[in-house]
Amino acid sequence: MVSAPRQAVVLLSGGLDSATTLAVARRDGFDAVCLAFAYGQNHADELGAAARVARAQDSPLRVIELDASAFAGNALTGDGQIPKGRSGPEIAGGIPATYVPARNLVFLSLALGVAETLGARDLFIGVNAVDYSGYPDCRPEFISAFEETANLATKAGVASDSFRLHTPLIHLSKAQIIRLGADLGVDYALTLSCYDPDDDGRACGRCDSCALRRRGFEEAGVPDPTRYAPGVAT
Repeated sequence: MVSAPRQAVVLLSGGLDSATTLAVARRDGFDAVCLAFAYGQNHADELGAAARVARAQDSPLRVIELDASAFAGNALTGDGQIPKGRSGPEIAGGIPATYVPARNLVFLSLALGVAETLGARDLFIGVNAVDYSGYPDCRPEFISAFEETANLATKAGVASDSFRLHTPLIHLSKAQIIRLGADLGVDYALTLSCYDPDDDGRACGRCDSCALRRRGFEEAGVPDPTRYAPGVAT
């Protein structure tokens, strides 16, 4: 008798990493429920990308709306300047202006609540510590601490029905992530990684996220399907 697939909650931003993470979860036999968040982000086009990716991978998507004022004072939700044109060492050189306070902590906490409600015990997030760009909530130490907290703070955890937080990309380079996704059939043309897309949802090509993405495609030897704004060299 074939056992029924396990259910998992997958954080899906609509970017390259989260799209690959969803594909890994499905490859590993999980029925994925995807969560995206509307938190006042200036690059809200990512929500459309999340919907496209979820639909392409035959997974339901829930969008949770949060009070944008709780995430004020940074370049992604406020009027701050998006860093552009930075080199690799500059990107890795500290916490950037695009850091949103406690974002992954909040998102994972909500995902945990959804998972416990659904009876799921597996959560997936596409954090990456190799092409690290300064975000403290993408580090392995944070992931380990959150998983421990999840099992201390929930009824399921207290009952020893433990949660597991999966981070399948955490030790991969961007190029390795792209190769993995390509092998799994991820359509990266559906994704959006840019922090500052234009009014038509085209990538700026110069923000930190665009820079890491472009370099990843180059190093992976995979054609870059990203739609760039006019004037961006490709």
